[in-house]
Amino acid sequence: MPKDERVLVIPTERFRAAGCFHGFRAADAAYRAAVLEPSAFQFRPRSEVETQPEFKQLIPYVVLKCGNDLFHYRRGAAGTEARLRSLRSVGIGGHISEEDARGGDDPYATGMMRELTEEVQIGCDWKDSFFGFINDDRTPVGSVHLGVVHLVELASQDVRSREEALAEAGFSPLAELAARNDEFETWSQFVLAELGRG
Repeated sequence: MPKDERVLVIPTERFRAAGCFHGFRAADAAYRAAVLEPSAFQFRPRSEVETQPEFKQLIPYVVLKCGNDLFHYRRGAAGTEARLRSLRSVGIGGHISEEDARGGDDPYATGMMRELTEEVQIGCDWKDSFFGFINDDRTPVGSVHLGVVHLVELASQDVRSREEALAEAGFSPLAELAARNDEFETWSQFVLAELGRG
């Protein structure tokens, strides 16, 4: 990843105007439209916005689910976010780059699909649905990112990791993962708690 990569952000003030929250928020259509309105999108150097809480980097966070089992992995040394290495995760995704804006009218949707297909190979039918948002301003990494959570329902567990950054990947029951909550990054903890309420 080039150091001067320009990534998708929205002004934090726009997020606050839509309705600031902590943790997970199951968003209605109006909230989603307010946050993911393309006219508010900006692309800024990642090297700058990683330490600028005036902006929120939009990060697709795709959760793969097959029945009651979730896909999960440990973030390996090859991952680009050093602050999350060695933690487990149920979310797949990453930054949306300016290159994604060349793929159509919706750079967010283009970037989300690129991230998903770069990180895993799905060999079965699947259906994507919007699940909500994650925000956690208590940590340095959380204060400059906003998670956009997608839930992908899989017809089978035919999923293979394509990146070294996704180590020890596999499926486990939601209840088992929730019992190991402290092994997971904060965003995954929020998702596990929300799915556990369902």
